[in-house]
Amino acid sequence: MAGLAALAIGYVLSQFYRSFLAVLTPALTSELGATKAQLSMASGAWFVSFALMQFVVGVSLDRYGPRRTAAFLLAVCGGGGALLFAMAPGPWAIIFAMVLNGAGCSAVLMASVFIFAKTFSPARLTILISWLIAFGTMGNVVGSAPMAAAAEAFGWRGVMAGLGGFTILTGIAIQFLVRDPEADTQAAREAGFGFRGYAELLKLRVLWPILPLTALNYAPAAGIRGLWAGPYLADVYNADALLIGQVTLFMALAMSAGSFVYGPLDVFFKTRKWVAVGGNLIGLMAIVLLAFMPVSTIFITTVVFVVIGVCGASYGLLMAHGRAFVPAHLTGRGVTLLNFFSVGGAGVMQFLTGGVVAASVVPGDPVAAYQTLFIFYAVLIALSLAIYLACRDAPPEVERARA
Repeated sequence: MAGLAALAIGYVLSQFYRSFLAVLTPALTSELGATKAQLSMASGAWFVSFALMQFVVGVSLDRYGPRRTAAFLLAVCGGGGALLFAMAPGPWAIIFAMVLNGAGCSAVLMASVFIFAKTFSPARLTILISWLIAFGTMGNVVGSAPMAAAAEAFGWRGVMAGLGGFTILTGIAIQFLVRDPEADTQAAREAGFGFRGYAELLKLRVLWPILPLTALNYAPAAGIRGLWAGPYLADVYNADALLIGQVTLFMALAMSAGSFVYGPLDVFFKTRKWVAVGGNLIGLMAIVLLAFMPVSTIFITTVVFVVIGVCGASYGLLMAHGRAFVPAHLTGRGVTLLNFFSVGGAGVMQFLTGGVVAASVVPGDPVAAYQTLFIFYAVLIALSLAIYLACRDAPPEVERARA
């Protein structure tokens, strides 16, 4: 239990680091001269680094276990990236720090999911992952109004240095407190060395319709909360850092609540597919509303952000859906492949949306670029949902019967 608690704290840090840039937008712009494109690149670099590391993490989980994998990466790369961020002399150092930090955070959630998958009934996987996500999303909360207040009180460099030290201590705690699941030598032998297990997984056609929605369901919530809320609120509503922090706080709380809500729904409705369809369809309608009504009031915008946050929290559900079709001997590679698509999709979208906004700027009309951004999100979510409709369901009671 203490080991899972340490991993959960590590995941809180992971959620914080992927989302805190929005509230530092004014400071990084004024002090370092960072542009919107550079901040978009920094945010996207975190996600891409995190996503690419999933292949290394998957092999390490199957071969060496979650304890050593998560502890080393979080302490060395996660803590090191935060400390580099605190000392950054310019925007490119910020980008490199985010790359390093993304690699450091890449194993904490997957280490927990690996332990869940090896230790608990498959039918409980959705609720375990979703509730861990809900707890971890408190990092989103810390990265909103509290981070804005702390940065104003102590300076963003001092806050980041303190967080770097805490991240290193959390990695050390994982090393001493986590207990690896009982070794399955036969499964390890079947998994083999290197990355060939991923080729085996990609041959499973049953996964193909699930992967696009896995890649995109989280992207609008992550992109708006972690990157675009700040510039959008500042440009359209003249919001200052504290107001941006307050709005993003509500969205962060919504993302956490969404994970709690999704958690038991597959068992209650006896379906994973249709819970995912319903939730993401509501989220799509909220994005469409934002696209066609990009200027309203702070209150209405905050409510729409909250709906997007709640509905974009279907990660745990989709992970459990995909995991149902993964062979037992490829558990580590299976969960990290799904996570690669989830986080990688969000990361690529950070880069793409930066280009979309830059290409859509209309002098004297700050709304035009953001309206195009929301339309872009809506189209991609609609397409991924249409593909997902072709997937096979994996009701949790069927897994319970198999177990």
